[in-house]
Amino acid sequence: MLQLEQLQQAQRLIADTLSPTPLVLDHGLSDRLGRRVWLKAELFQRTGSFKPRGGLHWVRTASREELAGGLGAVSAGNHALGLAWAARQADVPVTIVMPENASAFKVEGSRALGAEVILHGDINAAWELMHRLVEERGLTLVHPYDDERIIAGQGTVGLEILEQAPEASAILCPVGGGGLIAGIGVAASALRPEMAVIGVEPAGAASMAHAWLHGEPARLERVETRAKSLGAALVGELTYPLCRAHTRELVAVDEDAIRLAMRHLVYQAKLAAEPGAAVGVAALMEEFAVLPPEGDIVVVITGGNMSREELQECL
Repeated sequence: MLQLEQLQQAQRLIADTLSPTPLVLDHGLSDRLGRRVWLKAELFQRTGSFKPRGGLHWVRTASREELAGGLGAVSAGNHALGLAWAARQADVPVTIVMPENASAFKVEGSRALGAEVILHGDINAAWELMHRLVEERGLTLVHPYDDERIIAGQGTVGLEILEQAPEASAILCPVGGGGLIAGIGVAASALRPEMAVIGVEPAGAASMAHAWLHGEPARLERVETRAKSLGAALVGELTYPLCRAHTRELVAVDEDAIRLAMRHLVYQAKLAAEPGAAVGVAALMEEFAVLPPEGDIVVVITGGNMSREELQECL
């Protein structure tokens, strides 16, 4: 399994280009819960989410052979933006297949960063096309979450939290395919084993809870949520055991709770977080998570990439 040393190496490799993101005190939630609630503002990271951490680490640890034919990826948006940005740093071409219902904001942003973006079917059809392109073009596939180098890069979020919040007793982390929570869990278990790492999923895309129920990654028959960044129908073969080993609890929040959390973040915390980034706040507002009796709480706000229409709908 992934080890702390790999996360620390990733942190050293990306530190010259990606700065740590701040913790923002959520005064409203802190007053409501009677304890400090900090928001880890990953929406302030390059390309508006945590994804460039894993993308840049992957590119900087890739072999010449892996980079030679260009990179390929499947993404609903944030991985596309993060990998396109990272690939541009190394002047490596990247082809990204996105489902036809992907956010226009993220499609245009990825193209602006130099990626070739192909819109194709739903997420399953997008994967089928990418596998064909890998064969036809000689691309190297960079998985959005089920890759140790990607997980190690995302885990630098956890290293920063542990340094920035010495009095924290719990971290609430959004869960899609599981790459971010896997990395954060490795960091927390190694450096502060008493820390409660709590995963939060949209009820309409609870793929990690589905895997826990089956004892292995198992595909959801249906994914339906406004939190498209968390819309993975199947968690990873690598992320599942890491999440199982290092996560204390998984909770699910519904669409109304996500919308209300977004409203809170915009109006109270002054953060324009995308739907998938708001699920941790939704869990606190709905009191779904079982929190340690004392200590600060950190909620990871994973990104802020959405169109005006998406924001308007939630507000």
